[in-house]
Amino acid sequence: MTRNLLSVAALLFGTLFLFMGNGLQGILLPVRGNLEGYATTTLGLLGTSWAAGFVIGCLVAPKMVRRVGHVRAFSGFIAIIAIIALVSGIIIDPVWWVILRAVTGFSTAGTSMIIESWLNERANNESRGAIFSLYIGITLLGVVGGQLMIPLEDVRTPVLFMICGIFYCIAMLPTTLSTAASPQPLKAVKLDLPALYRNSPVSCLGILLVGIANGAYGTLGAVFGAGAGLSDTSIAVMMSATIFAGAIMQLPAGRLSDRIDRRYVLAAMSAIAALAGLLIFLLHPSSPIFLIGLVILYGAVANTLYPIAVAHANDFAASEDFVKVSGGLLLLYGIGTVIGPTIGGPVMSVISPHALFLVTALAHLLITGYAIVRSRIRAAIPASDRDAYTTIPTATSPTLTPQSMSLADRGSNKPPESSDPVVKFG
Repeated sequence: MTRNLLSVAALLFGTLFLFMGNGLQGILLPVRGNLEGYATTTLGLLGTSWAAGFVIGCLVAPKMVRRVGHVRAFSGFIAIIAIIALVSGIIIDPVWWVILRAVTGFSTAGTSMIIESWLNERANNESRGAIFSLYIGITLLGVVGGQLMIPLEDVRTPVLFMICGIFYCIAMLPTTLSTAASPQPLKAVKLDLPALYRNSPVSCLGILLVGIANGAYGTLGAVFGAGAGLSDTSIAVMMSATIFAGAIMQLPAGRLSDRIDRRYVLAAMSAIAALAGLLIFLLHPSSPIFLIGLVILYGAVANTLYPIAVAHANDFAASEDFVKVSGGLLLLYGIGTVIGPTIGGPVMSVISPHALFLVTALAHLLITGYAIVRSRIRAAIPASDRDAYTTIPTATSPTLTPQSMSLADRGSNKPPESSDPVVKFG
């Protein structure tokens, strides 16, 4: 196993810098845009365009990689991302930012899929779980590390945009300089909404709503922080702390869902997230400590919802369909992240910055209600027959692709003799 981990060390090193660039650019654009006086609706479109580009990239990028090869495609995608990061620091224009953000999302999907397929190629049954866990940990560390760089330089200057470009160029080096053989061609996952819904209505609708809530907060959280009077340092701490809180909370929430009906856990966590959001919206806390504390509580429970919903869907799927189910749900989550900022921006403009959490609260309340209703209609799978819970931090899942579901090897977690119905995907 040690040899397998060492063989991907350089690739994971590059992944760290890729996600550092993603984390820094993701928070830098809305913070700078807010200082420039851009409308909240416009800032929301930054997230909408990125998510739309990412979803399209998950569907189209595999064809491009098959045509030109992994190394050329990776170099091309990441060069585009780096150029856009630099151009965004030169051209301070909301229209151009929105357009370029879509291209960044598309290219990020391509780079992520190539990295994950490369890790898949190097992993074996012994090391697959360790490599997947290490990959998830590095993505979290990278995003948080990038976000925490905001206080180090004045966001009104192009310096932080230049740092983004440097991070992306460093991320390119391990893959472009590698002498290892390229992995097998990427496999595209087709999204079949009727089949997804037949497999698990709660997971299908729930993950769409989770994407809406997480997409709204992930894009507009920094704008909310500025509107609530937080400093750049406090905004970076708030955004990073929600990621860490969600990562810490995943294991206890997941273990609880392994013991009782996952829909009850999904409903409870969604209700707590809705309560935290409503408190922020109604109270307008003036104390930064109290405000950030409520946001951390929100992040801790909101970031447990996606992996629980995926595990619930896999409970009702045959083992050979785990990757298809999980990959399809990931793309559905991406669609939600397109919708979330599109709704959140105008709502914040009309009501107040705190109305961001009114949007998230409504989404979480719908999850709570629907999960409870469905628990009365369909019996839960016995605990002994359930798929094993796997942590998938949703703070970074918009940059995880269907290839990551193959790396997680969900199919090995469930015995083949299961009598669960097979879900057909077209």
